[in-house]
Formats: sequence, C-alpha cells, structure tokens
Amino acid sequence: MAVRRRLQRRRRRNLGVPRRIQDRSNPLEGLNDNEIFERYRFFPATIFFIVDILKDNLQFTSRRNNPLTPLHQVLVSLRFLATGSFYITIGDTLSISKSTAGRAVRLVTELLCRMTRRFIRLPSREEIVNIKAAFHKIAGFPGIVGCVDGTMVKIKAPHVNEADYICRKGYYALNIQMTCDPRFRVIDLVAKWPGSVHDSRIFRESQLCKIMEEGQIQGTLLGDSGYGLKPYLMTPYISTETAPSQRFNSAHCRTRVTIEQTFGVLKKRFNALHTGLRANPERACRMITACVILHNIGLDRGDILRDVPQIPASLVAPDFVIPEDAVGRTVRDHIRDTYFS
Repeated sequence: MAVRRRLQRRRRRNLGVPRRIQDRSNPLEGLNDNEIFERYRFFPATIFFIVDILKDNLQFTSRRNNPLTPLHQVLVSLRFLATGSFYITIGDTLSISKSTAGRAVRLVTELLCRMTRRFIRLPSREEIVNIKAAFHKIAGFPGIVGCVDGTMVKIKAPHVNEADYICRKGYYALNIQMTCDPRFRVIDLVAKWPGSVHDSRIFRESQLCKIMEEGQIQGTLLGDSGYGLKPYLMTPYISTETAPSQRFNSAHCRTRVTIEQTFGVLKKRFNALHTGLRANPERACRMITACVILHNIGLDRGDILRDVPQIPASLVAPDFVIPEDAVGRTVRDHIRDTYFS
C-alpha cells in the first residue's frame, strides 16, 4: 500500500507543468538610456563596465539548470539596491525565482567588497592639492582634505546583541562613517558598527584617525559637534560671541554640508539604503560597502545623478559635550583669526 501511494505521488508530480527555460537574452534591449538609468541607476556603458570587472567570478562552468549570465546577475543586484524591494519582486521583473535573485545579490555584493581598496581609497599627495583647492572655493576654509560624518542605515532586528543596534532614533540600524571629497566621492568608509555606537568612538577607533594622528596626510578634516576637536579635525564653536567665530562656523557649515549631500546622493541612487536593508548586520555591511563602491564607480565614469540633493547648512547640536583638545583649540583659533577675522 505504501509503495502504491509513493507511485501515485510521483505520477502526480510528473503530470505537472514542465520547467520553462527563460529567455536569457540582454534585458537592456528595447530600453533607451534614460529608461535603463531609471531602473538600474546607471547608464549602459557603466553597467557593462561593472560586468566586465566581475565577470570572471560570475561565470558558471556548466549550463546545467540554465544559470544566470554575468549581466543578469549584475542587473538583479543593481535593481535590488536601486529599489530596496523584496527578492521575489526583483525576480518577477527579470523572470527568475526569489532564491536565484537572493544568490545573485549576495554573490555580486561579495565580489564588489573584494574591490574595496581599489575604489575606496585615500587621495594621493597630488590629489590632495586639488581637493584642498576645491574645498577652499566653497566657503574659504583652508587646508581641508575631507568631511567626515556618520549616517544610520536601517536593518532588521538582529538575533545577537539586539539592544546594541537600536540607534538614538529608536530603530535597528548600523552607524556608517564616511569621509568624502568635494566631488561627493567617498575616500574612507567604516561599515561595521551598531547603531548605538557614537560617531566620536567610531572615528577614534578608525584607521583614518590613526593616519591623521601620525601625520601621513597633511591637511584637516571637518566634522560636526559630535566629534572631539583635534588639530587635524575641526569642529564648530559651540558659543559664537564674536563675529570671526560666527564667520568660522558659517564657512564650516557650508563646507561640511558636502558629506550630508554625499549621504543624500547615495540614498537617492540606492533606495535600499534609505528604506532599510532586510538583512543581518554582517550581510547589510557588505551591501552598504557595495553601494559605496558603485557610487564611486559612477563618479569616476561621469555617470552621476542629475539632481544633487540640496541640504541646508546648519549646526548640529551635540548629544553631549565632548572635551576639546587644547592643541586643537589653538589651531582652530589660529584659523579663525587668520582667515575669518
């Protein structure tokens, strides 16, 4: 009797609809450049550049089960990061299954993360000269090599150390530190800290802080009042009783807003960073890193958003008072008296 039932179940399965092999031709055909940009956040030339640098690790040695081509895997990943939608929805738009979409996103983001040092790097000495000049043109602030700040990216509730990921705004998040140049290019990224960790601690324990302390980069960073004042990290005056201090703060805000605009550009291009990532912290960190790498690739190739988010320059009230470094205070006063008196 048991054997008969097994045979009946097998017979019913065999009567099902046979697996349909999807047409895996170029999904970009039939779309103009603007339509492709709307869907994937990049123009075709940049998409094929991304495919070219990843294809060696995206190709399958066998055609068994009709695997995705490198182009399809990249498009699935770009579509996911551009929309932040569910895998099943992404799969439906490209005629693949939910699990296949998830595997493609995980593989592409992992491969992009392996290229972090290639696309996210501190500027060379020659580049620093141009960066300082570009920052100076904004508001007359001298010697700036980058603006640093942190931004929250929502994630799903983690299974381990859940309370550590609740940020000050009350949701589960990662606190991502970025440093940008005047072109909104990210030159340093720290994507590993829970949302409850303060910006000042993330910077203090970062490799960038060590590099600046050792004087490997000749220049100054700009940060908001959430950071501690250092000779290499200028923060605004908490109290502005004099006109020079007010002009210093005004120039500081107008220059530092560059990092806020960088966050805006990233989250506008990759909506997944704006709406949140339905992933555990480790996987979410890889997705965020992949987005930043793709953002830099777009800038390097002139493939950019037409409209840069306009964010008003304003002072950020600190969560708590951070002691100011005496040498840093001297350097800040010197900049104020020399350039803004």
